Parts: sequence; C-alpha cells; structure tokens
Amino acid sequence: MKIKFFSIRPYEEPYLNWSNKAIHEFIFETESLSLQNAAGCVGFEAISVFTNDDLSAPVLQKLKEAGVRYIAIRATGYNHVDLKYAGITGIKVANVPDYSPYSVAEQTILMILALSRKLLVADNQVKLYNFTLNNLVGTELHNKTVGIIGMGRIGKTIAKILNGFGCTVLAYDQVQTPSVVEYYKVRYCTKEELFTQADIITLHLPLVDSTKYLINEKNISLMKDGVMLINTGRGGLVNTEAVLDGLKKGKIGSFGMDVYEKEKGVFFFDKSGEVLKDDTLLELMSLKNVLITPHQGFLTSTALQDIANTTLFNINCWSKGEDSRFELTSKHDADHTEPLRLS
Repeated sequence: MKIKFFSIRPYEEPYLNWSNKAIHEFIFETESLSLQNAAGCVGFEAISVFTNDDLSAPVLQKLKEAGVRYIAIRATGYNHVDLKYAGITGIKVANVPDYSPYSVAEQTILMILALSRKLLVADNQVKLYNFTLNNLVGTELHNKTVGIIGMGRIGKTIAKILNGFGCTVLAYDQVQTPSVVEYYKVRYCTKEELFTQADIITLHLPLVDSTKYLINEKNISLMKDGVMLINTGRGGLVNTEAVLDGLKKGKIGSFGMDVYEKEKGVFFFDKSGEVLKDDTLLELMSLKNVLITPHQGFLTSTALQDIANTTLFNINCWSKGEDSRFELTSKHDADHTEPLRLS
C-alpha cells in the first residue's frame, strides 16, 4: 500500500520505518493536510495525519475524489475529524487509542515539581550569575492534595506516582475504578469538591463538547487561592483568558501547559525568526509562575514506538482487506455528548 504521511517530523520517521518493515511505500510530508493540498493525494490509497491536520468535510471530499480510502491518525485525539462525513464518503478512519501512559504522566509530574521548586526561576538566575536564594522558596509535593480530572490510563498512572510522594489524591471521572482506590488511596469526588479542595489540579480528559472550557471563570472561582493548574490533556479544556486573569489576580498561583487552545500553526514549528502575534501566549510566556512546553508530553521513545506500531497495525489491517479494531465511526462523534475516560 502507498501511504502519504502529513505533518511528519524527523523524530517520527525511524519508528514508523521500523514498524513498517519495508512492507508499504511511505511518502513523508512535513506540511499539514489542508484543502489546498488534499487533491495531491491522487495515487495514495491511505494517508496518515496528526492532531493539527484539517479533516473537515470539504477536505474529506477532496480526499475521496483523489481516491483515498483510509486515514490513520498518529494520535489519540480525533476532534479535528468530521467522522460523520467520513462515513458518508466511505473513508475509514482509525486512531491510536493507547500508548505509553508514562510519557504524559511523567511530563505532568515534572511540570508540578518544576513549578513547586521554581526551577525555571533558579536556572535563569544562575545563568545571570545570581546565586542568591531569596526568590527560590518553594513548596513540597508531600502532603499536598492533588486533584486528577480524568482517570483514564494516564490519570491512573499519575495517581500511582503521586501515591509514592505521599499526596492525598482526589479524582473526578464518570466511571470509578476500585483498584486505584484500594492501591493508591484515591478518593473519587464531584468536580466541585475537587475544585474547592485541591492544592494542585491536573487535566486528563479528551476534548469533547461537554469538556470544552471546563476550566473557566466560574470553576476557577471555586478553587483554592494559589492553586496550581496543569494541563497536559487538550488545549480546549482551558479557557486561557480566564486562566490568565486568574494568574494576574493571584487566584491561580502557577500554571503549567503542554497544550494550548490556539496551538495550531504555532506548536511543532520553529517561530524563532518571526513576530508572535498571539498576545495571550506572549503574556503567559512573560510570567515567572507559568511553565509552557510545546506539546511534548507524548514525546518519548517508548510512546513514539507504540504510536508507530498501532498506526502500522491499522494500515496492515486495511491492506489485508480487514477492519481495524481501532476504527472510528460517527458513533464516536455521538459519544462527544459525554466525557470520555480515555486521556
């Protein structure tokens, strides 16, 4: 099968090639899929895309006209795909529902620790030959109450790690898992309880209609003064303007984000020679109590190999005329009325 890969990055290629084992013909493109280049997929039975590629109805129609029959998403999220229209065109779509949960979980813990101990401030001071300690008084993670919103595989892994730090762990999810209560002393509660009691809140829900802007002005007002907020889930879970306002007022003590609601066209790209026109992002970047990483939570060798393996599993199923168990249908769009557990 001949497959065109969009939004490819150099770090992906070795893992995809290893999983392919020279079975299929790969064409790697760094550009994102769009209405302008979709017609260029003539001759490709399948394409592979990432989170910021355009898979709206007009693009899917162009792909159908080009002869594309299959779309393999190299990610878990699929909110950028019009699955209903994909079903109409007959194009099959599959994602990577699971990969190493430790990649995002450990990134989350690292962000919590870095903000708690003011590591970025310390690093910047030392590089200016300032070795004083006055600005570096931090807090300990031990005995903190941490609220995890979304107890999928990533949320559970974070609970396991936090248990070792001696934290009180609160969790919100529609489905409760008895094992994490027993082994990691997690207490399930309502969102409102979690917002009012947690010293640290970390987000691990998918972005669906019911989770859009879960972190908003109203819910921020319920939180403890000086709360730490971490988002390594989906950018749209957070109303960034509301968070920025909370930071300015001191309601939010620190904020770590690996994802951003307006990251498309910015994250994953080198903008060092350009003028950044996003005033909100610029203001966040100027704050010492904000830690921003460019959607790198998934970026470990283990996770990249997991993603490549599942992507090739989907492609191999299709090349043999079989359905993949990871295919997405319009039913998944319907599921967007309820919060899902998959991080």
